[in-house]
Amino acid sequence: MRQYELDAARIRGPVAVLLGGLSAEREVSLDSGGAVHAALVQRLPGVLAIDAQADVLPRLIAAGVRHAFIALHGGIGEDGTLQGALSTLGISHTGSGVLACALAMDKLRCKRFWQAEGIPTPAFDVAVPGSVSWDALTARLGAAMIVKPASEGSSIGVTPVDDAGGLVRAVDLAARYDACVLVEQRIIGPEYTVAVVDGEVLPSIRLETPRTFYDYEAKYRADSTRYLCPSGLDAAAEEEIRALSLRAFESLGCRGWGRVDLMRDAGTGQFFVLEVNTSPGMTSHSLVPMAAAAVGMDFQNLVVRILNASLREDAA
Repeated sequence: MRQYELDAARIRGPVAVLLGGLSAEREVSLDSGGAVHAALVQRLPGVLAIDAQADVLPRLIAAGVRHAFIALHGGIGEDGTLQGALSTLGISHTGSGVLACALAMDKLRCKRFWQAEGIPTPAFDVAVPGSVSWDALTARLGAAMIVKPASEGSSIGVTPVDDAGGLVRAVDLAARYDACVLVEQRIIGPEYTVAVVDGEVLPSIRLETPRTFYDYEAKYRADSTRYLCPSGLDAAAEEEIRALSLRAFESLGCRGWGRVDLMRDAGTGQFFVLEVNTSPGMTSHSLVPMAAAAVGMDFQNLVVRILNASLREDAA
């Protein structure tokens, strides 16, 4: 078992776990934050758990909080807004900073950035509800596509499509969650995820589900989803996927911890980066704890290591 001691000497005041929030991923965040809080209080009694509602900043100030473990998913908790506010208040926080969070959350601009950097990511276009052209999109992306809101997570509002009627419905659904709707080439092949924690790239995990794709139900509720770690990749492919994941992570300026999601084309074997999550799930179904366990790091030590990384950043 890999043991990490809490860097208590760097703690300058109360620590709070921020959870819940106002995004569409609130339910998952409550689970994540509850698990993080339960683990952290075993090492540091008195850690607060604060639901990040509209009054979160006054509550943090009133409690004198100096360090925050962000267990929020989506919305202001993951798009850089909260990170900027915390930094302004002098409150250190886990995970990436304002720019990296904003880029990672905005899939459209993130993918444009990766294209410029030569990082492989599926081809894409932007769709406008009411003026979607099946012929134009298939000419660019092929007949197998996936539609998603540009700035949501947990597969919320995401739909795979393979016909014109399905495309229109999928775009309308995604537009309920975001003004910007992304239509992406659908890579046919296995899905993987790779976690990065405090500079260490953890083993890849292969995701398998009997559902149409790895959707919200498969991620958080279904018992039929399979997580393979080791993922079954040979040594060369494992090295390739880890190197690509770290490159994608660092290209955005991410730090502390995060998770990179990828697909591998079944025909060519090429890996494609889908997105970077700067505040991944920490529930019983979550992937970062699973990858950490594969290298002998239990949940409590994982939480401590993530917090320690932010404490070092704060002291730098």
